[in-house]
Amino acid sequence: MAFVAACLLVLVCLASSVGNDKAPPDTTVEVNEGDDAILTCSLSLGVKLEKEVFDWKKGDLEVFLYAAGIYYGNSNETLRRQGQDKHFEGRVSHFQEELKNGNASIIIRNTKVDDSGTYTCVFPKKRRFIVQLVVKPIRKDRSRENIPGVAPKPSTMILDPTERGVPLKCEVHGASPKPKLEWQDIEGNVLPAEEPRVSESRDVYNVTLTTFVNKNRTNRFRCVATQDAINHETADELYVPEKMFEQPKAVWIAVGISVGFIVGVCSTVALTVKRYSILKHDTDSAQQRADATACAARNNWWIKCKRLLSPWATRDHTIRMQTYPEESVTLNVTENKPAE
Repeated sequence: MAFVAACLLVLVCLASSVGNDKAPPDTTVEVNEGDDAILTCSLSLGVKLEKEVFDWKKGDLEVFLYAAGIYYGNSNETLRRQGQDKHFEGRVSHFQEELKNGNASIIIRNTKVDDSGTYTCVFPKKRRFIVQLVVKPIRKDRSRENIPGVAPKPSTMILDPTERGVPLKCEVHGASPKPKLEWQDIEGNVLPAEEPRVSESRDVYNVTLTTFVNKNRTNRFRCVATQDAINHETADELYVPEKMFEQPKAVWIAVGISVGFIVGVCSTVALTVKRYSILKHDTDSAQQRADATACAARNNWWIKCKRLLSPWATRDHTIRMQTYPEESVTLNVTENKPAE
């Protein structure tokens, strides 16, 4: 234990000079966020490190310490009390079998964007190595990272089928910056959609996007919300039942039948009314003629009967009345056409 304490004291003495080192890195490592990164550090071949001491730091942060077989992660209480930075706990380890070859490299698992920076590998009184780590961000779900304004998982729903297909609606509320919504099929192909509806209050956005889909191989669709400024992406998937694609056809067939029935009824009613009007007109005309004839017979003077002949008394009509013996009076009416 005294040996470990002595090693720690040496490393603390070296920390300030290491943390402020402005020398160019010996190597640069680039990885995508979430991948593992190997930071290389080694002495000459043939130098065994099993009983040596080496320490990895990032600035003033303690990353990994190895001291003659005692290291972070092997349940040593003294090292745990000295304090590996919590940011690296459980994610950093060395290559035990490579120590005999002088290899003091470490691996950082499941890298994060803020792992990027300058790392130093220190061998007390021997040498130090500088490694530059670059972690490139990727777009992924960051809902659990406590980022202000991160878009929640979209809310999706299936609406009533129409002649255009089955409408799918996607909503995201309370996001900042403004999220971009897309509907995709299960293969990731972007589907045509209506213009998104957006509302905003104090730079907080609510966005709704609707698309119309038709039957495909899986009937599965995804709504994807992205915020490129914070490399955030989240999605929700839904399945559209087979029967939803059959319903519009049945509905429109029913609508067609109903419309046809209504048109047929209206046509029948209109024809009946027209026939009744014609019949009534013919009946009324016959009655008026009979009344006119009787009037002329009684008065022997067509002028007195003119109001009875008004439907026919036009410039195109010629009314000829002849007077016969009182018991034999005839009214002759010659018509060209009904009055306009």
